Amino acid sequence: MQSPLQAASAATDPKSVKVNLTTGTGVDIEWNDGHVSHYNFVYLRDACPCAMCEDERGKAGRRPGDPVAAAPGALLIFKPNAKPLSAEGVGKYAIKFSWNDNHDLGLYSWKFLREICPCADCKAARAAG
Repeated sequence: MQSPLQAASAATDPKSVKVNLTTGTGVDIEWNDGHVSHYNFVYLRDACPCAMCEDERGKAGRRPGDPVAAAPGALLIFKPNAKPLSAEGVGKYAIKFSWNDNHDLGLYSWKFLREICPCADCKAARAAG
């Protein structure tokens, strides 16, 4: 039996998913309700839904997709942009990435991806709600 949190609806069920690993441009999803979302890989890595990343974001007061801010006075060290080495579907409800920083714990459900859609309309709706 499928969890009600993972139950598909027109808004959370993708019509098509394109993971642009080769070009490194990110993920494009066309949803069944006609909405189109584009996620760059850095945004997705900063939005990782695994428990470890959620905890880290919660302590810092960041929302999924918000970049990590350097502490005042901290020396910035070079860190390559986040890029997945691979991506795979998980059942009919999620996608999982293996990132170039050796992190691979997050399961990005379609519901979660729709909730964090970075388009202007979705950002405005989250800010209003």
